[in-house]
Amino acid sequence: MGRTVGAGRTDPHRGESGLLGTRTPPGDTRLAEELPAGHRFDAIVVDEAQDFADEWWPPMLACLGDPDEDGLYVFSDEAQRVFDRQGTPPVPLVPLLLDHNLRNTRQIATAFRPMVGQRMQLRGGDGPEVRFIACGPDQACDVADDQIDPLLGQGWAPGDIALLTTGSRHPEQVNRQAEGTEAYWDSFWDDNQVFYGHVLGFKGLERRVIVLALNESRPRSRSRERLYVGFSRAREQLVICGDPEFVREVGGQDVARRLGL
Repeated sequence: MGRTVGAGRTDPHRGESGLLGTRTPPGDTRLAEELPAGHRFDAIVVDEAQDFADEWWPPMLACLGDPDEDGLYVFSDEAQRVFDRQGTPPVPLVPLLLDHNLRNTRQIATAFRPMVGQRMQLRGGDGPEVRFIACGPDQACDVADDQIDPLLGQGWAPGDIALLTTGSRHPEQVNRQAEGTEAYWDSFWDDNQVFYGHVLGFKGLERRVIVLALNESRPRSRSRERLYVGFSRAREQLVICGDPEFVREVGGQDVARRLGL
């Protein structure tokens, strides 16, 4: 029976621990090369490869049973880079563009489509229109909080909803993280709680409903990336609380127009 292993980036809230840390000791490659045949893999799947470092690839490839015949499948999205590692696989790969959007409803995907940077076929279903509540960055968290009860009243369960910020963390996120990393991420899986997070810690994740608080005081170098991530995490309902001028400046006039701003 073939063996397949998957690898992804380390969680930014959990730190750089485990098999793939900030730096991989050279000895790890030697240990991988000494693995017996029964402990090697026929295929390796690498997700979030945009955050992989150069030092991680040699020991990983050394775990393949036959480097010339076995499979290496790499998935990457530069728009969701978390760490500035700029690693490159040391082997030639055949690039395939994944241009079908299945995660988001057409209404949500249409809103952030101009920020994708490539053609995208919208294959998700129909859903509610994206809602935008205009407010300043200082009020964004409070306005976002005010959206939770109405959403619950509409029939969404607490576990369906995540409130994400683009600037400083929401006070509830700060409180939960003070209880420890494990307790904080347990709340992500708790169906009885709304999850509170930051867009940069929510890459690769999703929720049926996202309430997005645009609480950055001014546009910064990564503001467009944060806006894209925040828009694209919602599967069915997206509620945005922020300054229309911020969206227009960071996301562009086309994005603002699609939101009716």
